[in-house]
Amino acid sequence: MDEKFNYVLKRIFKSRWYPGILQWPTAIVFCVIIFQMLFGSSSPHDNFGTAMTWIFWWSIIPLTFLIVGRVWCAICPFAMLSDFVQKFVGNHRPVPRFLKKYGIWIIDFIYVLITWSDHVFGMVEYPRGSGVIMLLITTGVIVSGAFFERRTWCRYLCFLGGLSGNYSRSAALELRSSPETCKTCNVAACYKGGEQAPGCPMFEFPKTMDSNASCNFCGDCIKNCPNDSIKVSLRMPTKELWFIQRPKVAEAFLAVIIMGIVFVQNITMLDVWAEAQHYLEIFLGTDNYAITFTVIFAIAMAIPVLLLYITSWISSRINSASTYINFARFGYALIPLDFAGHMAHNLFHLLAEGKAVLYAGMAMFGIHVQPTSTAVLSANTIEIMQFALLFLGVVGSAYTAYRISGFNYGPQSNDPKKQAIYSYVPYVILIILLTLLNVYIFLLPMSHRA
Repeated sequence: MDEKFNYVLKRIFKSRWYPGILQWPTAIVFCVIIFQMLFGSSSPHDNFGTAMTWIFWWSIIPLTFLIVGRVWCAICPFAMLSDFVQKFVGNHRPVPRFLKKYGIWIIDFIYVLITWSDHVFGMVEYPRGSGVIMLLITTGVIVSGAFFERRTWCRYLCFLGGLSGNYSRSAALELRSSPETCKTCNVAACYKGGEQAPGCPMFEFPKTMDSNASCNFCGDCIKNCPNDSIKVSLRMPTKELWFIQRPKVAEAFLAVIIMGIVFVQNITMLDVWAEAQHYLEIFLGTDNYAITFTVIFAIAMAIPVLLLYITSWISSRINSASTYINFARFGYALIPLDFAGHMAHNLFHLLAEGKAVLYAGMAMFGIHVQPTSTAVLSANTIEIMQFALLFLGVVGSAYTAYRISGFNYGPQSNDPKKQAIYSYVPYVILIILLTLLNVYIFLLPMSHRA
């Protein structure tokens, strides 16, 4: 059954119609969204652009990363725009060294900045603000495409690319080549390109690729491979996280701060947020929202980072690895819980506000409805689904931490099992602590943002 399914997947990615058949409809919808943000209703719930983007698309996009990896990046309008710009005015310059070295840190910073701007300047509540953000991203894509080769923006600058790179490591889908076949190949058409398709837009070499983080499943390498070596197959979710050979602190850091950002997004939606903000203003001696939010934002991001650092320090006393290495390695173990918390938060938007997308779409055609509710499901049902997600997340993270510990620390000891377990225990405690914090927040009543 798996072989047949993998064969069907490969035929799809090898088709000359893919990904173009998905790119064009996506680009058309994207143009409508931008137009609506800039010139449509000023009410976020009545504006199709903001409703479609922040209630529907932003809510489900993490789920696509878990199921099919970075397939969205293959059909993303920004990627399509970059290719178009390169075709006509591209200089195809090599990627600057500092981008290669610090790209993930830049992505971390942009992701934090956009989230901060959302809350301080009301990006979601102000459709024109959302439109301006989209135009700024479009400008960055055009400039990047005009000067640098391939999809430099997507690989080194796109904040969504950083998020998708982390989550797609846990994906149930992977693209890999056959080492035995590739060993004798000296063509490298998968990377350089050929008659069937251009080279890998994401600077990946399938022959040596061992991660989903940067693969966008565009299918170009499959089309170009003269030996039919590259295949797309199903795998157990989170499996890639177990055996990461070159862990990066920047990627682990992104996973941890996303958890902090989700905390912030949840906290600011709680009914008690206004009262908490009032007490914080008294403590800080200011009623400037930008200042008070920045303080709570920094604290929320710092808490999981500090907890992971302390846990890594404790673990370093046991396994003799440095705190730095433990932080990098076990930061990946938090990705499943990170994803679960993120999706649990997004479920509230999708299922408590989902009908707003339909009503906003109808309003574009002059059909105006005065709904009594925008909820798709009841609050109790949504809460049950959120807790189910958190349960799967804690199981995924706990098991991932166990496999990371066994892979990295067990073989180095005279008693491998004991050494692995001792290295593992501090992270289980951390995962449980973060889960309980998430559960507590989701138990509190929330209000709509958009």
